[in-house]
Amino acid sequence: MLILGIETSCDETAAAVVRGVPGDRCVVLSSVVASQHDLHEEYAGVVPEIASRAHVEAILPVVRSAVREAGVGLGEIGAVAVGHRPGLVGSLLVGVSAAKGLAWSLGVPLVGVDHVHAHLYAGLLESEVAGGEHRASPSGTVDDVFPALGLVVSGGHTSLYVMRSPIEMKRVGATIDDALGEAFDKAATVLELGHPGGPNLDRLASSPGANDRAVKLPISRLSRDSLDMSFSGLKTALLYAVRGMPGRGTHGPQGYERRSEDLSDDERRNLAASFQKAAVDAVMLKLGRALDRFDALAGEPCRAVLTGGGVTANSLLRARLVAMGEERGVPVVLPPMALCVDNAAMIAGLGHELLRAGRVSDMTLAPVPTTAC
Repeated sequence: MLILGIETSCDETAAAVVRGVPGDRCVVLSSVVASQHDLHEEYAGVVPEIASRAHVEAILPVVRSAVREAGVGLGEIGAVAVGHRPGLVGSLLVGVSAAKGLAWSLGVPLVGVDHVHAHLYAGLLESEVAGGEHRASPSGTVDDVFPALGLVVSGGHTSLYVMRSPIEMKRVGATIDDALGEAFDKAATVLELGHPGGPNLDRLASSPGANDRAVKLPISRLSRDSLDMSFSGLKTALLYAVRGMPGRGTHGPQGYERRSEDLSDDERRNLAASFQKAAVDAVMLKLGRALDRFDALAGEPCRAVLTGGGVTANSLLRARLVAMGEERGVPVVLPPMALCVDNAAMIAGLGHELLRAGRVSDMTLAPVPTTAC
């Protein structure tokens, strides 16, 4: 069956066509993403009203491109899947409305998909159009991967899941404040690296001569047994390392001692590397704890670690995940770079799994800005 996926949860307008085979891995036939980075760059972040208006302009051209690049006709589409939660409500509304219209006009099932859960499916897709790099993925079908430990790291979410299947999962840990991607973006703002902050910080931290031990920054543990994460303290520590303590100087309304623009190139590079190391260390600490406790949480051994979300494109995190998998003898499934960011192929793929299980939606499907789990 051919599934058309639509994704508009934040600032990416995306559509994709995948071929779903029951019990086997979905094949990505096309994946089209229209970015809004240029529209939001001057604000150093996503402006919801601008994002939703841009989705309205882009949604039909993006869907047409996805169908054309897949080499199929709309009449061959067997189902329409759409990310309907979580996200910016105005952005979600555009995608959900388009998906409803297409599903109704084609007379095919409509499937609502949780955007966060779909990130965990991205690495299980078979894709040449999305970069198809080698992944340390278990052999066999999708069903052979489970039970698995899931890690989502994105701009809005940082969560750990025990997964029984692609559609049955329980969250066992999450950030209590900033998501990892949000922390990277805020750190980039403090260091004045521009938008998009996370990729810019990664490039600087990975540049020749960067010393990730130049500045000691805190790693949140919360408690001995906690699987939750926190990045707000790390972000504040970076702010103080850059500008000094508030109330002791004359710069800005808080009276910081220094200005960000006073940093030397070496200082800026070392601070970026030190922040990235501390943030990734915090994630790997909690991921290790979750693996240590997986048997108790799931009642059986972990077969794989599934990862997803925009921050899985971070070079240090990817390297650390691969190294952890090799050390522990657990396959780590990393999405290709093109499927780390918000995309519709993951929506269509998970939509295929929901359709297999008989979980379809109707025309009352509504955008939900928050997620249940």
